[in-house]
Amino acid sequence: MIPLRKNIAEMAGYVPGFQPKNPQEWIKLNTNENPYPPSPQVIEAIMREIGSDGEILRQYPDAASKDARQAAADLYGFDADWLIMANGSDELLNNLIRAFANEGDEVAYVEPSYSYYSTLIEIQGAKSHTFTLDDQYKLAGFPERYNGKLFFLTSPNAPLGCAFSLDDIDDLAHRCNGMLVVDEAYADFAAENALSLVKKHENLVVTRTFSKSYALAGMRLGLAVAHPQVIAALDKIRDHYHLDRLALVAAEAALRDQKYLKQRVGEICATRDWFTGQLIALGYSVIPSQTNFVFASPADGDGQRVYELLKQHKILVRYFSDPQLSHALRISIGSREQMDAVLEVLERNC
Repeated sequence: MIPLRKNIAEMAGYVPGFQPKNPQEWIKLNTNENPYPPSPQVIEAIMREIGSDGEILRQYPDAASKDARQAAADLYGFDADWLIMANGSDELLNNLIRAFANEGDEVAYVEPSYSYYSTLIEIQGAKSHTFTLDDQYKLAGFPERYNGKLFFLTSPNAPLGCAFSLDDIDDLAHRCNGMLVVDEAYADFAAENALSLVKKHENLVVTRTFSKSYALAGMRLGLAVAHPQVIAALDKIRDHYHLDRLALVAAEAALRDQKYLKQRVGEICATRDWFTGQLIALGYSVIPSQTNFVFASPADGDGQRVYELLKQHKILVRYFSDPQLSHALRISIGSREQMDAVLEVLERNC
């Protein structure tokens, strides 16, 4: 018998969004990827790093990610020891649980939110606790003092798209005896973010990804901002060469080109707001979004029907079978042409 740990043998693994074999044949709006390419400066930086013969690739990358870390520090207004780079924000979520939660300790998150939290908690052998949202998308039933080791707050929320106010996050940080982790995967599309609260609260960590706004999902890049002692702990337990040379130069170049980021984010947000209006005109209910997707429910509350309809037309969106989400769909915001194609199918099948 293979001596697996009991919790690993019994758990179900995380299932990511469907990836078609021939993505060029589909309009792919199911994994919140950016419809635009990354900054040209990213491509130039990667090509410079490779060079004419690729000789540099035989050498290990900078284990400390110094240049990318400094670029993030300059952008966000922190010293570099307040930041850590990561192999996607998923690495950070995993390492935060490893750093703060022992087997059997409680780790909490909002339901619905990023379903990968529960998988990471199971891997560690910790216990999950969930908090729900009320009709106004506010946290419901959170205690005056929460004693769990970590609380993951996805803001803006995925899959719903709504965001928590800074006052709410500030209040939660005061009420958490453990760590409050604000997962800001979609923060660049939102009206505000929680970075201004990090220096105020020693127990607050903000995580970011480059997959959405920076159009670098294929490079697997993320970062976290927290007090230096938290960053030092995460630095201890990460893989020593966790980011390759091309990812590091891509991260630095992307962070330095904020003009391009703002242009593309502005285009996506404009398309999102226009598409929301079009869906509402078709009778859909849409949660006001501060992300690069919308969570929309058809009038009959049958999200699976619309998912299958779009799939028949080679359009992929995200359907969740969870009873509290199955009435709706999460639709990533693509180009204007892609969203027109979605609307054409929906209009013909109202």
